[in-house]
Amino acid sequence: MKYRLIAPCLFGLEGILAGEVKRMGGEDVVTTNGRVEFSGDDHILCRANLCLRTAERVLIKLGEFEARTFTELFDNVRALPFEQFIGKQDAFPVKGHSIKSALYSIPDCQKIIKKAAVERLHEKYGLAWFEETGPIHQIQFSIMWDKVTVMLDTSGAGLHKRGYRRNSNDAPIKETLAAGMIDVAIVKHDTEFYDPCCGSGTLLIEAAMKAMNIPAGLGRTFAAQKWGCIPEAAWREERARGLDLIRRDAAFVAYGGDIDPRAVDLTLENARKAGVSRHVHVRVRDVAEFLPSDNPAVLVTNPPYGERLLDQEDARKIIATMGKVFTRSKTRYLIISPDEEFERVFGRRADKRRKLYNGMLKCNLYTYDSVKPKR
Repeated sequence: MKYRLIAPCLFGLEGILAGEVKRMGGEDVVTTNGRVEFSGDDHILCRANLCLRTAERVLIKLGEFEARTFTELFDNVRALPFEQFIGKQDAFPVKGHSIKSALYSIPDCQKIIKKAAVERLHEKYGLAWFEETGPIHQIQFSIMWDKVTVMLDTSGAGLHKRGYRRNSNDAPIKETLAAGMIDVAIVKHDTEFYDPCCGSGTLLIEAAMKAMNIPAGLGRTFAAQKWGCIPEAAWREERARGLDLIRRDAAFVAYGGDIDPRAVDLTLENARKAGVSRHVHVRVRDVAEFLPSDNPAVLVTNPPYGERLLDQEDARKIIATMGKVFTRSKTRYLIISPDEEFERVFGRRADKRRKLYNGMLKCNLYTYDSVKPKR
């Protein structure tokens, strides 16, 4: 079957995600704010869940239309082919959001869409009651400026939940955002990589997985694996494909540091769960002691923001310290921060800036292609 698929992402990652989709074989790729649309068959659907690093989930687009009244909403939803995906016993809860639209009540929209889906399936199956004891087929809706998009979620838990980070420190960076930063950093199979504020190790692990070409979702399952409409063979063959593409000979090496011994232990545990522990080396170390090798290297880090772990004054002390010790000209530095005064405190203007969102927090990813010592 051919699908129109939607992959939502964090704002700022759309271009990176579109590149991922194209490289994996997605067709007719269209990028809009916060999501990428593309077309593909069963294999592409499975591959997207298994391999996309910056997508939040993979949704099947059932239909899109304008609706300003509940009658329009009901009639258009009832016309959608739910029976192609939802069986007689399957569960099909509804959730979604509405922004700047006439139909602004989320609970009311949920009820109308649920009622329309039930009516459609009643017509197709001749059942008066649906027990919904089978696999979950989550219906999602988005209403923006009166345009309604109705989708089915194939992923289940968000794709940022890779399976290796069941434990984390108090302020972890999201895996999908970390993967986007790694993409910008151009991490390769032989990169020497650093993160001197490693926390629970997300950046180190995502970099190692990228370098080894380990599919991001290889260690987890997905909602659509239980659906009767997606062939089991497609999932099996895509997992086998992903395993075959892993670069087990990668020369990539990552060095991490953190002032908290518990964070170091957590990083090593998570790296082991992710299958990259051979490539990741971590020690208890203050960022002030940072000193990379003389080899060409990449450093990507997410220092404390002063939002949850430290106050802004303490966070800026860390930024100033980084400005003093990040001085090797062969190292490329990428640092994410929400602080609008970052460059002043760091002591140098960045070569590039990229706007990203860490959750709801607007940040900039500052890139220094070469850093000269402060005078």
